[in-house]
Amino acid sequence: MSRRLLLALLALPSLGAAPSAFGVTIEYALDRNPELVACDRAAYRGARAEAQQCFVALLAKTSDSRIKADAARASGDVRAANSFFQQAIKEYPMDAAVRARWGDLFLETHQNDEAAKLFQESLMLDEHYAPAMLGLASVAAGRFEEKGRDLANQVIEKSPDSSIEAYLLLARAALEDGALAEADAKLDKARSIAQKQKLPELEIDALKASADLLRGKTDSEWTARALKANPGYGDAYAIPAYFYVITRRYREAIELYRKAVEIEPGLYSAHAELGVNLLRENRVDEAREHLQIAYRGDPFSAPIVNTLRLIDSFQNFVVEKHLPDPSAATEAAPGADKPAKNPGALLRLHKNEAAVLDAYVLDLVNRTVEEYSKRYAFELKEPVVVELYPEHDDFAVRTSGLPGIGLLGVTFGYLVAMDSPTGRSDSDFHWGTTLWHEMAHVFTLEKTKHLVPRWFSEGVSVYEEWTTGPLPGRHIPLTVFKAIKEDKFLPIAELDRGFIRPMYEAQVIVSYMQAGLTCEYIALRWGQQGLRSMLDQYAAGKETPAALQAALAIEPSQFDKDFAGYVQSQLGEAVKNLEVWQKAAKEAQQAFLSKDWKGASTAATHAIELLPQYVDENSPYLIKARASRELGDEPLATATLLEYRRLGGHDPAALLALAKALAATDRNDAAIGVLEDVLMVAPLREEVHAELGDRLLAAGDAKRAVIEYQALLAMNPHDLANAHFRLAKAYLGADNKAGGREQLLYALEIAPGFREAQQLLLEIVR
Repeated sequence: MSRRLLLALLALPSLGAAPSAFGVTIEYALDRNPELVACDRAAYRGARAEAQQCFVALLAKTSDSRIKADAARASGDVRAANSFFQQAIKEYPMDAAVRARWGDLFLETHQNDEAAKLFQESLMLDEHYAPAMLGLASVAAGRFEEKGRDLANQVIEKSPDSSIEAYLLLARAALEDGALAEADAKLDKARSIAQKQKLPELEIDALKASADLLRGKTDSEWTARALKANPGYGDAYAIPAYFYVITRRYREAIELYRKAVEIEPGLYSAHAELGVNLLRENRVDEAREHLQIAYRGDPFSAPIVNTLRLIDSFQNFVVEKHLPDPSAATEAAPGADKPAKNPGALLRLHKNEAAVLDAYVLDLVNRTVEEYSKRYAFELKEPVVVELYPEHDDFAVRTSGLPGIGLLGVTFGYLVAMDSPTGRSDSDFHWGTTLWHEMAHVFTLEKTKHLVPRWFSEGVSVYEEWTTGPLPGRHIPLTVFKAIKEDKFLPIAELDRGFIRPMYEAQVIVSYMQAGLTCEYIALRWGQQGLRSMLDQYAAGKETPAALQAALAIEPSQFDKDFAGYVQSQLGEAVKNLEVWQKAAKEAQQAFLSKDWKGASTAATHAIELLPQYVDENSPYLIKARASRELGDEPLATATLLEYRRLGGHDPAALLALAKALAATDRNDAAIGVLEDVLMVAPLREEVHAELGDRLLAAGDAKRAVIEYQALLAMNPHDLANAHFRLAKAYLGADNKAGGREQLLYALEIAPGFREAQQLLLEIVR
């Protein structure tokens, strides 16, 4: 039987017979060969050399390819293990255990799809074989799929004596959900079975320590117990560190991972996580060091390889340091003794975009710092690092080590990473709103020392997008209206579950919107102080039910009831009209495509009446505006686009058309405002800077026109002479004659016959 792993292994440097690249692997299967068990016991107590010698001796001694495969795997020789498993499959084709054990090897080498196939083949031979079911459960759990819990429960039901791993998997899931009492109960069950079967309790102790950590107890007796049994058991620290990571306490995780690799230098998974988390703190050199160690021990990990390549790509970026004037300060934050100071920013921008984007990114960062410092009464303690990636997969690797994620931005405390305006198409990405959203996370995370639950941090960010961001207005996807109609909103005490362990395809985005609406409701009923008070309670370590009672004096059940009434009052009509709206919107789209402008206008107008807040993809506002223009009603087209923009519509082509229409009717100031909105969507379009520069110059704002024309020049436009000429006029308008003269000379060097430039240069000379 051929497997893709073999080809992958042959292309990699030899691992020889080094100690296991994956730390201490605890074997819970009851059908494990007794000779292997004897070697395992040495590994469990931390006698690595003795265990290694035992496995190598067993390889030489036995003729059973199944034992050879397991011994090679335990000794760290992945190639030999793969070869022996291939041989064992041929010799024992009906042995379910062989296929399950081979699947474990694939799982350890990060090839989950191949592992799942082998587990399924094992179950075809024995439909109740617990290790194979648990293998599939592990694959599902790694993807946060509910199927993992279902399979674990099936194992417990059908094979209670083989269920330690099942209880551990359920305990991990409960810890991830914050269900600490449930986790304790599962771990107690696992311990009872382990003691009866005389199996190690190391992993149980590490998970017990994780539960203590999540309760705020950092000096756990369970950690000491695990280290007493095995002083070199790095997972005693690495397993709890994982729960710091998923609760976004990266600095605390770094300290635990450091302890893990100190006592177990060969725990390459901990080196990898340490490197990733150091990178989240912008400690690039330290991160590279640990990731390189991890790669030497585990070259099969795609996240490790991808992250090292990403670090190498940093040579294509420039870091712009914008440190503040020590005397500069924002307006005093409510409740603060002194004005909140802006600590500045470090911008990591691609060298092909930095000259254009730097000013706009910095301006937005400074605006958010000023705004959020006042709104949340919190002063940042260090500069914010903001990274923009023109390649979405690079940003994805920065986030999770793997390409293909659907996020737009992510915040790791004082570090924000996101797609740049070229990382996504203009039609589905508003970079300004994304940065505004992520900067809110900086404040909610740091104000609470990263104790804020995911739902509240996301809710504040969404609420700020809607109310204070560069694109004000609610943006609620149609799938959310459907979820409201089907009563799929979660109780507030369980809202985090919608982010961490979604039960249906659209639940994550539904949870984002529910969280945003929840924070909107809190701000409306209790004021901005209500949101600040909730953050204060989270900073004090309270869970959501207790935080609600302390901050807002309301029980979760009453909050849920009142919030449901608020959602009904705000969105009930839209939910009721959803199906009729979809029909009208479809009719408008069909009429638009067939250029039936009168029909398109009528259907689009009806759709707008039914759901006036919808301004996203294929918005009826855009259809109505185009139809009005085609029918010769330019004022109606302009009015329609103004309403579209007021509600948060951001299609750059539509807004550019609106700006030109406003300028043509002597509404220059309004045109400037529209073009500034376009910059928040498409700052790398030459025409935006040219048009905005022209409008600013016409308004007498030569200094700001200089910024736009400088950005235009940085993009190396096709008509370079004209760009220099525009910048010259702006310099002259700003009383910078030397700069104006220099730009005119550049223009004439490119185009000696440029008559307007010649005339303007003569005027300067005279």
